[in-house]
Amino acid sequence: QLHLVESGGGLVQPGGSLRLSCQVSGFRLDERAIGWFRQAPGKEREGIACVDGRGYNTLYSAPVKGRFTVSRDNAKNQVYLQLNSLKVEDTAIYSCAYAWSPDPDICALGEGTYVYWGRGTQVTVSS
Repeated sequence: QLHLVESGGGLVQPGGSLRLSCQVSGFRLDERAIGWFRQAPGKEREGIACVDGRGYNTLYSAPVKGRFTVSRDNAKNQVYLQLNSLKVEDTAIYSCAYAWSPDPDICALGEGTYVYWGRGTQVTVSS
């Protein structure tokens, strides 16, 4: 059975950085897109980043573009999300998700692209 477990969240001051990890187990990560999503209190979940199966292409939502970077290490079955220049409005639960399609070129921010989800890790940005 496939499992995704996020880690690396925490409390950070505005302007700070965090590196989130998504560990995939129970299935090979090879050539499956991984998306990152977040959900802030009282708001709907939003897709913020994705990386295609081979790590060649990435996509970011407007609020995080230029500040967040997604990468992957298929040999370790891990995907990462580097969060820089954090803002108070970045406070949310961050989750990773595993694409349903075996097409390695897919990279999208819509929830319908993904079939398995982790439980998330809390990121709090506060002074």
